[in-house]
Amino acid sequence: MPQKNHGSSIKDDERYEALRKEGMSKEKAARIANTDRKEAGQRGGKSPKYEEWSKEDLYDKAKDVGIEGRSQMSKKELIESLRNH
Repeated sequence: MPQKNHGSSIKDDERYEALRKEGMSKEKAARIANTDRKEAGQRGGKSPKYEEWSKEDLYDKAKDVGIEGRSQMSKKELIESLRNH
C-alpha cells in the first residue's frame, strides 16, 4: 500500500502514520514526526520537574499549549494534562 503524503508540514510521513495507528493525536504525532531522529532520544533542557513548578506557572504553560478546562484543574491535574498533551 503506498505511503500517504501529508504535505510539507509533516517531515516523516511513515513515522507519522505509525504514531497515528498507535492512537496518538494528529498534533502529537506531527510533533514527534517532525523531530530529528538524532535528537528524539535526548532529553530537553534544564527545566525543573513539573512537581517543582508553582500552580500559577503550570496554569500559564497549560494556557500556552491550549489545554482547555485548566482554570478548574488542581496542580496534580495540570501536571497530568501537560504530560499527556
